[in-house]
Amino acid sequence: MDRTKGCGPFNPSSNLGRGINKVIFNNLGDAMKISFIIPTRNEEKYIGGCLQSIKNQKKKNYEIIVVDTLSEDDTVKIAKRYQAKIIKEPRRGISFGRNTGAKKAKGEILVFTDADVRFEKDFTEKIDEKFKDDIGGGILNLTFFDGNSFDRFAFRFWNFIIKNLIRSGFVMTNGSCFVYEKKLFWAVNGFDESLTTNEDNDLARRISKLKRFCFFNDIVAYTSIRRTAKNGYLKYIKIHTKATLLYFINRKSLSGYWD
Repeated sequence: MDRTKGCGPFNPSSNLGRGINKVIFNNLGDAMKISFIIPTRNEEKYIGGCLQSIKNQKKKNYEIIVVDTLSEDDTVKIAKRYQAKIIKEPRRGISFGRNTGAKKAKGEILVFTDADVRFEKDFTEKIDEKFKDDIGGGILNLTFFDGNSFDRFAFRFWNFIIKNLIRSGFVMTNGSCFVYEKKLFWAVNGFDESLTTNEDNDLARRISKLKRFCFFNDIVAYTSIRRTAKNGYLKYIKIHTKATLLYFINRKSLSGYWD
C-alpha cells in the first residue's frame, strides 16, 4: 500500500534530515502509541464531543492530554470525566499549550487537536498505518459537523487548494488538527513560541525539510463552523489572508488575532 499518496516531495536538505529519517523509520513498530494533545481555554461547549470521539476509537493505543490555560468554565471538570491527563499552563498562546503537552506525551505520534474537533472511530487505526511509511507529519481531510451544504463545499474547496499546494512542495496546513512523529517534532524544537499566528504552518514547513509532510485525504475529521460564524466569510478570509501573508513575507504574527 502506498501510504505516501497526497504527500509533498521530499529532498533531505541536510545530514540531520537523512539521519533522522533512518533512525525514526527503523524504530517505528506495529503498535505505536498516540498522544492526543488538546489545548483549551473555556471549551466546555465542545470538549466533551472531542473526548467522546477519542474514547470511541476501535484501537485503544492512545492517551489524552488536555492542557488548560486559565479556563473559567467547566472545561477541566468535563475533561476529568473522560480520564484525560490535565496539565495547567498559565501562559496564554497556543504554542505554549501544545509544547507543554508534547513534553508530557508518552506516545510516538503526537496529535495536536483543537477542542472542537471530532474523529471517526478508525482514526487511530488509520494514523498507525500512515506512520509505518516514511512520513514525518500531516493534516487531515477536515469538514464541518455543523453548518450547511455551502459551508461544507467551501471547506472541500479549501482542502483541495491545500492538498495540491502540499503535493507541489508548498507546505501549509488547514488548521484545527495536525499529526507528527514525536522524535521529529522535538528534532525541530516543536512549535515556535514567539509566533501567535501561523505557528502551525511554520512547524509543518520545518518538518517537511526532514521528512514527508502529507495531506491525509482518506482520514476525515470534523470541526465546528464557529470561526467563520463569528466574523462571516469575508472578514474571516481577510484576517487569515493578512496573517498568512505577514508570516510568509516577514515571518511575523498578526497582532490582535486572538482578541
